Amino acid sequence: MPLELVHKQPRNALPVYLVTKDGLEKAGLDPVAAAWAAANGFTGEAGKVLLLPGAGGGAAGALCGTGDGEASLTAGALAKALPEGDWYFASEPKDPALTALGLMLGGYAFTRYGKKPSRDVRFSVPAGVDIEHTRRVADAVFLARDLVNTPTNDMGPNALEAAVQGLGDKHKAKVKIVSGDALLEKNFPMIHAVGRASTEAPRLIDMRWGPKNAPKVTLVGKGVCFDTGGLDIKPASGMLIMKKDMGGAANVLGLASMIMEAKRAIRLRVLIPAVENAISGNAFRPGDVLPSRKGLTVEIGNTDAEGRLVLADALALADEEEPQLLIDMATLTGAARVALGPDLPPFYTDDDALAAELASAAVAVEDPLWRMPLWRPYEAKLTSKIADINNVTTDGFAGSVTAALFLRRFVEKAASWAHFDIFAWNPSDRAHGPAGGEAQGIRALERVLARRYG
Repeated sequence: MPLELVHKQPRNALPVYLVTKDGLEKAGLDPVAAAWAAANGFTGEAGKVLLLPGAGGGAAGALCGTGDGEASLTAGALAKALPEGDWYFASEPKDPALTALGLMLGGYAFTRYGKKPSRDVRFSVPAGVDIEHTRRVADAVFLARDLVNTPTNDMGPNALEAAVQGLGDKHKAKVKIVSGDALLEKNFPMIHAVGRASTEAPRLIDMRWGPKNAPKVTLVGKGVCFDTGGLDIKPASGMLIMKKDMGGAANVLGLASMIMEAKRAIRLRVLIPAVENAISGNAFRPGDVLPSRKGLTVEIGNTDAEGRLVLADALALADEEEPQLLIDMATLTGAARVALGPDLPPFYTDDDALAAELASAAVAVEDPLWRMPLWRPYEAKLTSKIADINNVTTDGFAGSVTAALFLRRFVEKAASWAHFDIFAWNPSDRAHGPAGGEAQGIRALERVLARRYG
């Protein structure tokens, strides 16, 4: 089970001392503990944990490095380093709530295929920490991580639909599915084109929850359960983690879980185009011209830029309802990773007020985001000689920006729209999460929605 948080401190609980970089002298340690730390080269480096020896060979406490002291989530390192039992902080952390969340997030383990669960650790946190909120956020992050970590043989379009249905059933949400050739009848031609080569039918998953008269918030998540690249096939190395190409869907489901668990005053809609970009005789081709729900025709410059195609049909549907806030999340471009790396997802919006809220929330909850420009002059790069728009550019520049500009063409009526180009993956272990699937941006979004809608 993940690390458990409690308010009541048991008598036998052991102390954890938070130590900043080169801050041993200020940590309040007794001389023996300080000498032990020095002998073991412990300097307070972020995420490093050192157990203090006690009588009989057991632990008497622990030191946890916090680096510059600004990253509270580094406390997650304790979840896997501490022996089983009860623990507490020897002094109150700088941000108790975020430190408590870091503890829980660090206890995550993906156990579906036999990996052993985390050890049984209980941690006493200050009375002001809202444990229920912390659990709610951690559960949402774990949901996103689990969905991304599950390989495509167990997380294809059918299984992704079942995951949405399970979440909907839990919260009494309504889930509707448009699948297979019905996508053509219901005017979702690009979702159909991208997914029709797979043995599992493409589909649009549509979940609704909340009072009909509440503010409309719509979340759209890219659900490409595996991406071969299509006929513009990826190299083998490029497919190794393509199970994560439904990371946008996983993340919006995590955000939806937080919204519904908290019973926010929102009319929530979640749209997930769930497909596999596979290869067969009926796969869509480079040079094809596809119709779209919006009415725009799209020339296919590259079949490996399929995510924006399925998102475009889903965004067009979402936009018809004129939501107050329309959010899409997608593992969309390698260009975003080249620009900002795996840890800092870019987001795009014309709404300056929303951008400011997101930037503030990202810092407050240590959920990094960075605003990138919807640079209008680059729209010309998406010009097609035979269709309304091409799905890629020819010069390879500003790939994340031009992808966002492509999506923007399919949003007109929403009061506010933002696009998140996420990686949804930790390349290596971190204090608050192991290598593998990751939730990005949803904790910052949850904070914005909580402040807007209560």
